[in-house]
Amino acid sequence: MDRADAAPAEIRVPETLTPETLLPDELLETFRARAGGYDRENRFFDEDFADLVRIGYPLMLVPREFGGLGFTLRQAAAAQRRLAAAAPATALGINMHHVLVGVGHTLRLRGDERARGIFEQAAAGEIFAFGISEAGNDAVLFDAATTAEATADGYRVTGTKIFTSLSPVWTRLIVHARDDADPRSQLVFGFVARDDEGIEILDDWDTLGMRASQSRSTVLRSVRLPADQVLTRTPAGPNPDPVVWGIFGCFELLLAAVYTGIADRAVQLAAELARTRRSRARGSSYAQDPDIRWQIAEAALLRDGVELQLDRLTADVDALGSAGAPDHGPRWFLLFSGVKHRATETARQVVDLAMRTSGGAHYSRGGELERLYRDVLAGIYHPSDSESVHAAVAKALLGPLEA
Repeated sequence: MDRADAAPAEIRVPETLTPETLLPDELLETFRARAGGYDRENRFFDEDFADLVRIGYPLMLVPREFGGLGFTLRQAAAAQRRLAAAAPATALGINMHHVLVGVGHTLRLRGDERARGIFEQAAAGEIFAFGISEAGNDAVLFDAATTAEATADGYRVTGTKIFTSLSPVWTRLIVHARDDADPRSQLVFGFVARDDEGIEILDDWDTLGMRASQSRSTVLRSVRLPADQVLTRTPAGPNPDPVVWGIFGCFELLLAAVYTGIADRAVQLAAELARTRRSRARGSSYAQDPDIRWQIAEAALLRDGVELQLDRLTADVDALGSAGAPDHGPRWFLLFSGVKHRATETARQVVDLAMRTSGGAHYSRGGELERLYRDVLAGIYHPSDSESVHAAVAKALLGPLEA
């Protein structure tokens, strides 16, 4: 079954939550059944979103004392991996909300009171989206084309943000903008409200894959950014500001979780198809073909390597502020971007191997594996891209390029 109108599963949230109990198999099958219809119709995952809200999924990283589920980042990554194996675009869309609540999680671990405002808004039902990416801005977090003009009660921001996932439902959008009036702290980060004047959400999402995420462009025309919604101000360029650190780290790690989930499903599908397809020449299933077996095993080996890296680094983040916690110092950013790079590139390799072992029928539109093949390509466009990752590692090892 692969349709958008699948009946919702009965949802019961147990008292003791794990990624497996929060997202039981029967609910994931409901999401999987809808995913093809969302993709075909190029529409938002409205029914999935309603189910996720009903089980408290947007509150996954909100502490229990604020009314949330109290997951660690490691648990949240595991849940996102499960969700992505069933519905990649749904997972990618809701991922951006989790990134911002994840910033609150990392701030709380540091004892930073700015976490409270994020948690209180999430607990009140606000849905966060990610308004950072801009066309042509390859510095991403560390510079902005969007401008900020200081006012008596905050700022007015003007610019265009692209790849704004959750466009149909977000209520709070984190933006960053450049204020050249103060060269010591040029970049302003904070939340704008959807119902404020000057916000236009374009209907411009018609892409090769990840279609249900509906990551449309958002135009900001002198939009109010209130002073009490400003999270931080930083200089342009890389810096260890806790908010920027949290955005960068949670974005890369949770993104890696989504693409690892795609790899999980590709390995599973490849194995299932090998067992059901039969070779006319051999008179046996393709599961008995040594070449097919080697390629599926290679896919699983590639996936396993990323799984261990993701698990370790999310655990390291969760240990912030505790005695004996790993301190990677300036390497944190390299580790974050490195895991994202390896996860997305590995997922592409894994899906490619699954396609090679599945037979020509899966070259036709409409099947799950064909959709995964298109969805996984989006990984090459998320920051940090391959070029910036390699440039950053080369700089750390070899020093800056000579002028």
